[in-house]
Amino acid sequence: MLQLCGVHVGYGRTEVVRGVDVEVPDGQVVAVLGHNGAGKTTLLRAAVGLLPLRSGAVLIDGDDVTRARPHQRVRRGLAYVPQGQQSFGQLTARENLLLVADVAGAAGSRRVDEALDLFPALREVLSRRAGLLSGGQRQQLAIARALVTGPRVMVLDEPTEGIQPSVVAEIEGAVVQLAADGLGVLLVEQHVGFALGAASRYHVLESGRVTATGAGGAEQQDVVRAAMAL
Repeated sequence: MLQLCGVHVGYGRTEVVRGVDVEVPDGQVVAVLGHNGAGKTTLLRAAVGLLPLRSGAVLIDGDDVTRARPHQRVRRGLAYVPQGQQSFGQLTARENLLLVADVAGAAGSRRVDEALDLFPALREVLSRRAGLLSGGQRQQLAIARALVTGPRVMVLDEPTEGIQPSVVAEIEGAVVQLAADGLGVLLVEQHVGFALGAASRYHVLESGRVTATGAGGAEQQDVVRAAMAL
């Protein structure tokens, strides 16, 4: 379980996130929604240790990791897939996965196979350089690479940005499957339909504060869109 408790974080003199509480239980998808500039990515960067908190706390399985560095949080089971379909473009898709698998030791090969089972289309492009893959393939590769670390909680930042609808559906299915397998997922997303379809709970962020929260589900779209319009 990942818990963000009263998180305040910002850049320089500007406070961007103000007193946010978010809990991501094992086996659930929790979505954070909001317009550009609401503070969503800043919140995620604080959760994974890329930005220091001004106040508040980050807990993993009840242990305070607020002062832990990013690689220490990875060892505790936290994985981060940042915005932008990031990969090592000059390496093949297989090499991108093996970079992480080698660090994972004996479990690495098994985790690569499991990740490829989740995204079977990647098997057809393993020998292709990552920089030549489509945006959807690169996003699937980024998620697969994160899974090879063996996380208990995955943090996803805008996984559907710039991706064709057919691949969006595949990624949504993968996220739902990961949660069903016991993984906690903290999802930042502007695609409301995708987010609510996958999430068991949502939070709307506006100007760094949570302005609405509730149960997930596609039937909540009108409620969330209204909250985001405020």
